[in-house]
Amino acid sequence: MALPFGEALRVKPVLAYQLPTRQEKQSWRNYGGLQRRSDVNEEAGRITAELKQLVSDAEFPMEVLPLSLVDTDQKADEAAATDCDVLLIYAAGGWQVYELAASKTPSVMFLRHKSGYHYLWYEIAHWRLLRKNGDTFEDPNMDVDDIVVDDYGEVLWRLRAMYGLKNARGTTMLAIGGLRAYSDPGQKLGATHAKDLWGYEFEIVSEAEFAERLNKARADKDVVNLARRKADELLSAPNVTLETSRKFVVNSFLALGVCKELMGESGATNFGFANCMGRSVIEMLDTPPCLVLSLANDEGHTAYCHTDLTHTVPGVLLRWIANRPTFVCNSHLPHDGIFTVAHCAAPRKMNGRDCEPTRIMTHFESDYGAATKVEYTKGQIVTVVIPNLHCTKWQGFRGRVVDSPSHPACRSQIDIAIDGDSRKLLTDMQGFHVQVCYGDYLREVGYALKKIGKIEWQSFS
Repeated sequence: MALPFGEALRVKPVLAYQLPTRQEKQSWRNYGGLQRRSDVNEEAGRITAELKQLVSDAEFPMEVLPLSLVDTDQKADEAAATDCDVLLIYAAGGWQVYELAASKTPSVMFLRHKSGYHYLWYEIAHWRLLRKNGDTFEDPNMDVDDIVVDDYGEVLWRLRAMYGLKNARGTTMLAIGGLRAYSDPGQKLGATHAKDLWGYEFEIVSEAEFAERLNKARADKDVVNLARRKADELLSAPNVTLETSRKFVVNSFLALGVCKELMGESGATNFGFANCMGRSVIEMLDTPPCLVLSLANDEGHTAYCHTDLTHTVPGVLLRWIANRPTFVCNSHLPHDGIFTVAHCAAPRKMNGRDCEPTRIMTHFESDYGAATKVEYTKGQIVTVVIPNLHCTKWQGFRGRVVDSPSHPACRSQIDIAIDGDSRKLLTDMQGFHVQVCYGDYLREVGYALKKIGKIEWQSFS
């Protein structure tokens, strides 16, 4: 079963045009194929049909609002004021394009070269709109990455990025034991960064309060029996092997139930344990939370080791862009074109639908409890996002799974062949924890960061 979707992206399409009037012995028309009212009507029908196909092709929910035909300033103002997430501007002609592009709503401009009626702004978007009739880029709202010619596939990935951004903003984190980052800069800067730039909210639950809830769950026979049934269901899967005590799997489902109960009360979609590797949490759960986090990610939540905002924010964004779980893991020294990652809380449903073969073992550092050792599909393309510790820069590359080794380290391990400048990655890499997901979503991540602002993006691919 696929992961649940987020809130639909609301897209407002606008066809900007200007019909000319013939005048003798002077230039009376601009470039463009829309010269008569019948042309406009035909183009509107073509756009409507194309957008219907775009919605069908999208693997995320999208609501396309009625197409507006704009040839006056008043109509442009009305379209720009629409309650939507993205303006999709079909810039066939007319100077109202300036007003639409200046809207506070993010915009994508679609131009036709060969896909239908030729558009005036195919000629002039670069120098008139973006460069304001000069040699340098001047427009504060749009740049070359916001303009597409003929190809709806190019539109789709930009909208996917905006869908991910919409659902990543305003995340509520359930922080069990408080907010605790893995680094000093992350501890000092992470929460403010997440709140101010991404609109995060935090629901802090003490370990004592969580323990009280968990003890109540343990005392409820129905709750315990449900956890046992879920454990049986997991362990009966043909590609799951148990190499630790079954009780730790039951304990993980009991803890997950409490987490979900608290998330339901607070509206949180993300959670973590601040002291996830520490004695207090392992004793409280009677297992490290590794399997708890893995199961939560496979259900569509986002749940990562610690409550570290430096890696939580990119993980949440990537989950919504890809509609797949993201795996937070430790980075290693890049060498010979290989980048190794490892952690004990790996999701199994990496493609968003099917579970990879998994051994349920002890957490490596404690040699206790339940954690996942996932066998990743060789040859699978992955996106790797590396956030720095100061919340100012993300780096990333596209890679390919070449091995799932079993070194004496965190249980789930991936050797990734770097598709890009591995030397530059070695010399420039910042941060420590990285986020990995199946598929290539580098363009979407970079585009979303450009829209959010204040975070530099460096791609090595």
